[in-house]
Amino acid sequence: MAERDEAFVEFVEAASPSLRRTAYLIGGDRHKADDVVQETLYKVYLVWPKVQRAGNPFAYARRMLVNVAYDGGRRPWRREVTSAEVPEYAVQNGDFAAGHAERDEVLEALRALAPRQRACVVLRYYEDLSVEQTAEILGCSEGTVKSQAARGLDTLRKAIDRRRSPAL
Repeated sequence: MAERDEAFVEFVEAASPSLRRTAYLIGGDRHKADDVVQETLYKVYLVWPKVQRAGNPFAYARRMLVNVAYDGGRRPWRREVTSAEVPEYAVQNGDFAAGHAERDEVLEALRALAPRQRACVVLRYYEDLSVEQTAEILGCSEGTVKSQAARGLDTLRKAIDRRRSPAL
């Protein structure tokens, strides 16, 4: 049992930052993202031997994370509430204020997307997954991923353009 737990702890340490980012981008709330990651890791632990045998625990956890995030949105006491609060990250290079403003703009536009579109955009373009991988995680067809991602990107572009264009 100790060996199983050691392997799981190593997995959690390696996968948690990426899972947390994905959950935040899908859900739009830092605290809700922590809850989703916690619930996901609990569920992964329950089936850990099976997950290890399958050979790609991170892919399994990411798919489960998306499912947990969707499930949480269906429960009336867990409806999505937008938040003006953005997690604090250190800026590596460049203008801190400009980078922060740009990130806020993108995150606000991302929160406005429908859940399926948001998941497609996050998994395809932020997590850099292929259409096939995204379809597998979301449990839908590749055509659905392509159309939802295209619509999501179009909506993001329009939302950001509206914010940047001067009011007439």
